[in-house]
Amino acid sequence: MKNTALQQRLSDEITDFLDRRRSLQLATIDESGLPFASYAPFARDDRHLYVLLSDIAVHGINLARNPRASALIIEDEDTADELYARIRVCYQMKAEELEVYSSAWENAVKTLANRHGERPRKLSQLSDFRLFRLSPLSGRYVKGFGKAYSLSGGSLSSQTIDHLRVGHQAREDAAA
Repeated sequence: MKNTALQQRLSDEITDFLDRRRSLQLATIDESGLPFASYAPFARDDRHLYVLLSDIAVHGINLARNPRASALIIEDEDTADELYARIRVCYQMKAEELEVYSSAWENAVKTLANRHGERPRKLSQLSDFRLFRLSPLSGRYVKGFGKAYSLSGGSLSSQTIDHLRVGHQAREDAAA
């Protein structure tokens, strides 16, 4: 996408959208290679998402074993104008467990607490909770029919945003 003003506007839209959502859908991979979908509250900085997950939860166990995941942040269906075209951003992510009491861990706990209150701070003190930093590898931002964008560049709002120009095609045998 060459229009830097448009790219900046889309980047700002993504940032605003992320700031209005409080939880994400998380797809992880179990030890057999099977996908597992769940959700978690999240917080973010400019380049990463942070989730605090228990070892009792399947997604926490999965991320500790396999750092590959996908995160979906999606508009609430109750407020969406169109159920089939809900606003959403989805990322392919690499997860990294943060070392307890490291400066990165302390900053992430603070970021989560600033967003969600004291609960994350209290949960982070339990030995069965792990704090993960999720780094985007690529992504896709969809804001309606014909309004889908590929994200690359390793940031949440993306350094490179490309419009996906191939649209939906009618079946040849579809009734008019």
